[in-house]
Amino acid sequence: MPQRPQIKKGHSLILLFVSFFFVCACVYAQTAEEVIDQKEIGEEVLNVEVTTDSETPETEGQDDYIYDPRGKTDPFKSFIALAEDMEEKKRRKPTTYLETVELSQLQLTVIITSKKENWAMVRDSKGLGHLIKKGTFIGTDGGIVHEITDKEVIIREEYRDFRGNTKHRDRTKTLPSIM
Repeated sequence: MPQRPQIKKGHSLILLFVSFFFVCACVYAQTAEEVIDQKEIGEEVLNVEVTTDSETPETEGQDDYIYDPRGKTDPFKSFIALAEDMEEKKRRKPTTYLETVELSQLQLTVIITSKKENWAMVRDSKGLGHLIKKGTFIGTDGGIVHEITDKEVIIREEYRDFRGNTKHRDRTKTLPSIM
């Protein structure tokens, strides 16, 4: 005689819950059908008079509305891309050779200090020397020579953080150490 499979205690509890929810779903579906049937019986057909747009008194004497998109923002254009385009237009175009060279490609060779003004000389990767002073534009990130001391040149770059606020970053070029 084949043995009947035994149902474990945990499995019988799950079976009980599933059957309970099935019965509740059937009862709910039956009551929902009764409510729908009662609404269909109790509704009366309303007599509605149909009028055309030209016959309604509200629109008499008014011109038809014509949409004009001029001066309105395009909802399909990214506002982030628009902000980046405006920032790029504001960015200063390079006018000197030093503005087209990365700061990492420039090496500080000489600093000349005087009572009036300090000067410095940087050498590019080609070996050419260039004189700089306070206010000289230098580097591809829009850097300006902010200060020249007796041992280093401080270059200030303007950038925008992730919130869009304008911040300044100071980068320094120091004289190479002589052994």
